[in-house]
Amino acid sequence: MQSDLARVPLFADLKKKEINAIADGAIIRSFPKNTIIIHEGDTSDSLYIILSGRVKVFVSDDNGREVILAVQGPGEYFGELALVDEMPRSASVLTMVQSKFCIITKSIFDSCLTSNPAIALKLLKTQTLRVRRLTNNVKNLALLDVYGRVARALLNLATPHDDMMVIEHKVTHQDLAKMVGASREMVSRIMKDLTTGGYIKCEGNNITINEGLPTGW
Repeated sequence: MQSDLARVPLFADLKKKEINAIADGAIIRSFPKNTIIIHEGDTSDSLYIILSGRVKVFVSDDNGREVILAVQGPGEYFGELALVDEMPRSASVLTMVQSKFCIITKSIFDSCLTSNPAIALKLLKTQTLRVRRLTNNVKNLALLDVYGRVARALLNLATPHDDMMVIEHKVTHQDLAKMVGASREMVSRIMKDLTTGGYIKCEGNNITINEGLPTGW
């Protein structure tokens, strides 16, 4: 586990003995696909670091409607807000595939912060980035049509591969719909048109963006 933690950007600057101290007090747990790890509104004081797998972070209403806020993978983490403000969880987290986590309690994390204040700066930078992303998402929801929101979501999920962008994990049309605030049927029509036009290619769980997506649909 020490080697896994050392690869997490949040802990990248820690010395070996400091990594070992965190590892000694941490808990490793694995969960199957479609398991709720934390519920919106729960009271908890643990930080979850994703060692393997993938999760979606979402909010929902009493009618079961969901909005996906983020998709996270290995090296990323969630639950840090509860360590800082001790308030109930602001969102739910669900495993999208079988996933393994390193779970760190508030007491261990506080001790780590005390001896390594640079981690607080990294946390602040991460939160700033997430606020910027959420601000951009709100802007997209307010100002872009459904096609524009789908195009932005695809680009945000993709990573560079040579001269193309590739989404290297399964993203369903239903998940995309929950990310952009649209119906699954509308998202499916847009994805079909992009595929027919040669802009994207879907193979297995991967989606390859072959060229710049059109500005309108």
